[in-house]
Amino acid sequence: MDKESPRSVSFRTHRRGERSNLNQHSKDVEEGFPLGRVPQDYPMKIVWKKGFIRLVLVGGILWMLLILLASLFHVWSCQSSISFFSAMCNKESKVFSMLDSLGFVPKGQSQHRCPIPVVSDPDKIKIPKGRTPDEIVKNLTYVLEDEILPGGTQSSPLFGGHQNWTQREESFRLKSDMKVHCGFIRNGGAEMAPADIKYAKKCRFVVASGIFDGYDVPHQPSDLSPRSKKLFCFLMAVDETSLNFIKENVTVREDNDGGKWVGIWRLVLLTHPPYDEPRRNGKVPKILTHRLYPNAQYSIWIDGKMELMVDPLQILERYLWRGKHTFAISQHKHHRSIYEEADANKRRKRYARPLIDLHMKIYRYEGLESWDPTKKTVSDVPEGAIIIREHTAMSNLFSCLWFNEVHLFTPRDQLSFGYVVYRLGGLFKFFMFPNCEYNSLFVLHPHIREHSSRIEWVTSWNQLKGNGTISNKGKDWDQANAKNGLIESRGGLGLWTPYPANLDSVVLPPVARTSKAG
Repeated sequence: MDKESPRSVSFRTHRRGERSNLNQHSKDVEEGFPLGRVPQDYPMKIVWKKGFIRLVLVGGILWMLLILLASLFHVWSCQSSISFFSAMCNKESKVFSMLDSLGFVPKGQSQHRCPIPVVSDPDKIKIPKGRTPDEIVKNLTYVLEDEILPGGTQSSPLFGGHQNWTQREESFRLKSDMKVHCGFIRNGGAEMAPADIKYAKKCRFVVASGIFDGYDVPHQPSDLSPRSKKLFCFLMAVDETSLNFIKENVTVREDNDGGKWVGIWRLVLLTHPPYDEPRRNGKVPKILTHRLYPNAQYSIWIDGKMELMVDPLQILERYLWRGKHTFAISQHKHHRSIYEEADANKRRKRYARPLIDLHMKIYRYEGLESWDPTKKTVSDVPEGAIIIREHTAMSNLFSCLWFNEVHLFTPRDQLSFGYVVYRLGGLFKFFMFPNCEYNSLFVLHPHIREHSSRIEWVTSWNQLKGNGTISNKGKDWDQANAKNGLIESRGGLGLWTPYPANLDSVVLPPVARTSKAG
């Protein structure tokens, strides 16, 4: 028995060895190796296989991080005010929409600039033949003589006329044939020289601008195609103060017909300014472009401090012809309701606060609600620095009615735009394009000098009537010692004419400030 014990131990050891070899052989067979043959590089292959798996995992993680960083950069570029980065943004892409739904896009912020989907080659743009048919208003004429006062005496002519409340109300009732006030009352001011009238008669396509009170010089458009240079007239309306200022700062050449030019811009002098307030004078060529240049079929208005960066033919194709529109304007970046815009105007001292409040009370009494998403319009407040129009009867009527509100009330045209749209009851069709495209149309240059009138610093009725002290005096329109204080004598008279209703009980809608910039 003693001799057999070692044999048993040895036998069990041998059996374990056999089982170990058998397991190894089975594993080799499973991995594709013949029985008894294990390659010498097998351990290296195991190490390589595990390393490859780790490499794939690390690479996948790095790739996902790279995609995430690129996506976040895309979101950031859409919020950037730097044109190079903002041009990379495509807000309509699926990636942006997905990130927005996941909460990566900051709310309450809007894109500053974005690419404009224009036709790349202006030479390939097909200009429509003829004119857009007039379907509602077919014949539009204008009041040219100021009214006769009771007793048969002629009133002192005002550029915008002495429109009364009844005439104003009637002007919003659309008919096939209409006659309305639309500025340019005889002997009311803003007269053009015969040479400029003759030149403007040949202009079917117009890029219009204006500088008043000498706080800018003309900026030459960039990237103009040879076709647009031949097709468009570039007309810059100026007053005498601005003409002298421009002559002192840039080169003005004169042609054989007496026309004055700064680069591609022809300067159109408007003598006898129709208003006391320079900002109100600037609304004449801006809103009444169709009256100043009556032979033009298409016009693009651009404020005098802007440098146009997109070819005018591309602009007309993008904003009018492609969608068959006759009027296009950008939505405001921050505000949708005119009551928000009015509040911002008061904070920024854009006009007398009590007069802005009275202006808004009239609109509120006449039924204008604050803007909300259920309205058919994108916004009630535009960015008015660029206006694109085909001069149809309906488009011209809208411009007349818009100007009449500016003539009657405050010169802040953004406060009147949405009201006129409301009064026309949805019959005036227009294209309000995204603000980010608006900012991609131009380069904004700072004013050479800032314009400020005393009327803009007024905070009370006493100050308006000359009984109060204005702490921050302006430098342009000093009438502190005048008989009527700061009251304009030729514009805004609707704010001083008794309104045919009691406005004391009118309460303006509450306004929540939506942006630091607004």
